[in-house]
Amino acid sequence: MENLDDVLNKASKCLNCKNPMCRKGCPIATNIPAFISKIKENNYLEAYNILQENNLMSEICSTVCPVERQCMGSCVRGIKGEPVQINYLERFINDWAKENNIKYDIKCRKSLNKKVAVIGAGPAGLACSIELKKAGADVTIFEKEDKCGGILEYGIPDFRLSKDTIKNLIDKVQSLGVKIKTGVEFGKDIDIKSLRKEGYEYIFLGMGAENQTTYSLTKEQAHGVFKSDEFLKKYNIGKHIENLGVTVVIGGGNVAFDSARTALRMGAKEVYILYRRNEELMPARKIELKEAIEDGVKMVFQTKVIGANVVNGNINEIECIKTKIENEKAVDIEGSNYMMKVDTVIFAIGSKANEQLLNNSGIKTENGLVCVDENYMTNIDKVYAGGDLVESKSSVCRAIATGKKAAKSIVGE
Repeated sequence: MENLDDVLNKASKCLNCKNPMCRKGCPIATNIPAFISKIKENNYLEAYNILQENNLMSEICSTVCPVERQCMGSCVRGIKGEPVQINYLERFINDWAKENNIKYDIKCRKSLNKKVAVIGAGPAGLACSIELKKAGADVTIFEKEDKCGGILEYGIPDFRLSKDTIKNLIDKVQSLGVKIKTGVEFGKDIDIKSLRKEGYEYIFLGMGAENQTTYSLTKEQAHGVFKSDEFLKKYNIGKHIENLGVTVVIGGGNVAFDSARTALRMGAKEVYILYRRNEELMPARKIELKEAIEDGVKMVFQTKVIGANVVNGNINEIECIKTKIENEKAVDIEGSNYMMKVDTVIFAIGSKANEQLLNNSGIKTENGLVCVDENYMTNIDKVYAGGDLVESKSSVCRAIATGKKAAKSIVGE
């Protein structure tokens, strides 16, 4: 448990602004001044209730979300100094609740005559389901994996987010009365037409961006090349990959750092992150960079991987080229090519929605994203979408926001 004097000192920094920019910076508009005010009063129970009422995933958001670009990044104290440590205070309250076995009493309204199918049990799908059930709707989640959580369960490694935290969340969702069916895949086992036949008037698509972005390094088939999602999933389900050797991660986002730190925990001899731009332009959080370096990950900036050599069916070395930054873009430096001995390459350069699957279902897409209106409804009436399907480079909190807004539209608020 945190030192209470330290907690109160951090809480005292909050100015309780009449027009709180921190709340505007939070994608789900958490009432930050209100919960911090309760901490100042030593009323931790009410602080916890404020957080849970708005977001049952409060603990998760305070741990994994890019607060520097959201709530803390909007704090007025940060203009000329240090912002209020909002995520620290939010984690403290959630830890206090766990240590004191505090349970939030989730209030649901009376039955609402609306039957909703939610596809995908990631942050967007869970958030949508929670809000719908609180409004009294009949909600069923269809999840293709064996466990719920999406990126929380299969993408973020356990050294960053406890599996117990995810399990507790799913238990809360089920305690609300949300029905969950796992091992059911959209486009294979169910589709919009079959769900309509089963009486689901509304459908929310939240299965995430399933297609990982890669590019060709060699014309030959080679072992030792992974996409970040499959690599992290193997770690998260306990199927560790052996003999990684010298490992290179291509990318500069948070997923690249998760992959690199995971590779070390799988026994990689050395791990490098190669990023085409400089540190200042890297999208990953600074805390991710700091912790990765502490783990032993080596950073190589302004370097692009352009090819690879294969020996006996295995990656043997990669060809790199140095870059310079012009107008925040990486430009190749002619003649700066060099070779690097590696055994494993992991791509962590983004992902896109499965447009073929969506288009086959009649869902309109554009540039790898589902086209939606201001309420996240697709071109098909009463079919909504959220999370990574509608936003590129989203965060957990932003995904939650899309699910909540879609739910409010469905219930007519």
